[in-house]
Amino acid sequence: MKLGFCSLASGSSGNCYLIKSDNTNLLLDVGISCKAIKTGLGELGLSLSDIDAVFITHDHIDHIKGIKTLLKNTRCPLYASHGTLEALVKKVSPLPYERLMETGSGEEIKAGDIRVTPFDLSHDTDEPITFSFEKDDAKICVVTDTGYVSDAIFNNIKDADILALESNHERNILLYGSYPYSLKLRILSDTGHLSNEACAHCLTEVLRYRRIRKRISDDNGTMKVFLAHLSKENNTPEQAMITVKNALEEEGFIVGRDLELEVLDRDRRSGFHTV
Repeated sequence: MKLGFCSLASGSSGNCYLIKSDNTNLLLDVGISCKAIKTGLGELGLSLSDIDAVFITHDHIDHIKGIKTLLKNTRCPLYASHGTLEALVKKVSPLPYERLMETGSGEEIKAGDIRVTPFDLSHDTDEPITFSFEKDDAKICVVTDTGYVSDAIFNNIKDADILALESNHERNILLYGSYPYSLKLRILSDTGHLSNEACAHCLTEVLRYRRIRKRISDDNGTMKVFLAHLSKENNTPEQAMITVKNALEEEGFIVGRDLELEVLDRDRRSGFHTV
């Protein structure tokens, strides 16, 4: 195994992902209770003391809920943008300031034997970022909580072996649902969330790039894609899969041949996937 990936939770009410190598264990976001994180890690044969570093994308509660207790029970550093760290200090107190590490887009971090690179998202919070995780020639990316896929996002995810990509809502379900109009506009904005349709469009472009690359290289790897951060009210796992799968097939990309595709559960641990 070069790198492994597991979602402990992925949804609008809580997010936490494990990225690991044989020697290094990292958490991306801690938006569930520390107890739930401990349980999920235990099912994988790990404990809180095995975590080498924590990475935070932004300061919304579904990404930081367990942060205070987690930091009390570990000795690991926490990496986030300047804007996120400022918000954390205001929202969560006390925090071990000496373990809060500021980082920013393109600033490579060495976490054990994993190279971690932040890149910008577009979300309604101060300096949201996410991260790519690399070891040797293996790469994992997680992209949620962004209103659109920028060039920077595309360039970071296009060669990922494992990609967790936001598929937050079905546009028509959101539009005709019970949410207040102002909230609908927020979700649909460029600083909101990716819809199933936007997710599918992004994956189509990524697969086009990878198809062209295969013609000029010996790379025959099949990308593993996980639909992530589903809304409880405006989406279902079945709807997300149908919308994305149908859109891909319309462009000639077949699940099982051109990519592996799964939906991450909102509040249950996924399987452990390696590359």
